[in-house]
Amino acid sequence: MLIALLILVAAICILAVVYPYLIYPTLLAATKARPIQLGAPECGDGADFTLLFCAYNEASAMAQKLANLRDLRCRYPAMQFMAFDDGSSDGTADLIARDAPFVQLIRGGGRNGKAHGMKLMARQASTPVLVFTDANVLLDLDAPQALAACYSDSSVGGVCGALHYLGADGSSTAAVGGLYWRLEERIKDLESRSGSVMGADGSIFSIRAELYPEFPDTVLDDFTVSMSVVFNGLRLIKSNAVIAYEQLVSSRGDEFARKVRIAARAYHTHSELTSKRRKLSLTNRFRYFSHKTLRWFGGAFLLAGAASGIAAVSLMWPLAGVVVGVLIGTMIVIGIYTHKGAISSVLEIVLAMLATLQGVARAARGQTFAVWNPAKSR
Repeated sequence: MLIALLILVAAICILAVVYPYLIYPTLLAATKARPIQLGAPECGDGADFTLLFCAYNEASAMAQKLANLRDLRCRYPAMQFMAFDDGSSDGTADLIARDAPFVQLIRGGGRNGKAHGMKLMARQASTPVLVFTDANVLLDLDAPQALAACYSDSSVGGVCGALHYLGADGSSTAAVGGLYWRLEERIKDLESRSGSVMGADGSIFSIRAELYPEFPDTVLDDFTVSMSVVFNGLRLIKSNAVIAYEQLVSSRGDEFARKVRIAARAYHTHSELTSKRRKLSLTNRFRYFSHKTLRWFGGAFLLAGAASGIAAVSLMWPLAGVVVGVLIGTMIVIGIYTHKGAISSVLEIVLAMLATLQGVARAARGQTFAVWNPAKSR
């Protein structure tokens, strides 16, 4: 009886781990499509758009970033640009002021956090559409035109772009990050095809300015802002024609810390949005649970499933249980000391789930992160 129970627990845990990545996308693919009415990909001089980003100690990324902004400015002379510097100590703000004087720069004067900076800029922006991006992200020059085509449909309140990661052929950390992101992009494509995406990534997304919500500085602003579209009954879609580029993180330590921080803020945000989540349609509640909630606890399901499986094997064949334990321990050691190959990649996936679980645990204890530091290994 105990062995059967352990096997059942292991099976349920395995199902919970793979469901968001394999079963949920399959269910989405079987859902009836709801195409939007795309307009012409034309936005004139860009007068409808304000591009906003926050920066902290991003001097090393500024040469490419500001060159990209100058190209956008040349292509769309009426487009507005805003930047918030969160007290950088490496001269980031001075570089923006010197090399891109057309950017409306707000100097934070200290560490306040991205959410704080984005709120300040959003309040001052005067265009009907806000475009959010990161300091190390480069925007394709045709992106504003693709956004304009999407907003021709009045049911569209926000648009997620397609982020193309650079450097996915480097370390296992970068390779797994690239694989995860391709899967995430596929899920967003399927959600957009039949309804709304369950939240945008801060690298590239936009919303109608009238939908920008109020929120505390401690939440994950990109998730909060993008979900405000869904909460207001409009569609948050994904357009693969709105392209942006970002360098992948290649250091295991950087990526683990980043995932802990993001998960803590995401789960804290999830709690802050409880009253709004309860008003979602049943369809969107199901999507939210499948895309977000289950993933946050993937690490717990992984640990419980592994423990139950090993215990069941040990009870049936004690020697086999010892062998399995030794093999797992050996793989962990190999994965720690290598940075490429299948074993290292498997370890990266496990660490990603455990980092997310650690972040959720911190948020559940009341700990969150208002400020951030750029990854050194980009």
